[in-house]
Amino acid sequence: MPMSAGDIEEMIKAAIPDADVTIRDLAGDGDHYAAEVVSESFRGKSRVQQHQMVYKALQGNMGDALHALALQTSAPE
Repeated sequence: MPMSAGDIEEMIKAAIPDADVTIRDLAGDGDHYAAEVVSESFRGKSRVQQHQMVYKALQGNMGDALHALALQTSAPE
């Protein structure tokens, strides 16, 4: 069963409480999303480390309940 945008946002915010999360459903099918995550906790971390933090927040749902996630991460400006 696909994940909702709200579920994705809740999981990310639970793991990264200061995150500003924007989720877009790219295909309207509940399977292909884009996420923009901005968090102070990303400062000083590489893009790979930032993405790993988000994937960890999704608790293994990538590739299963969540088929595709285009991910953009950054620290606040």
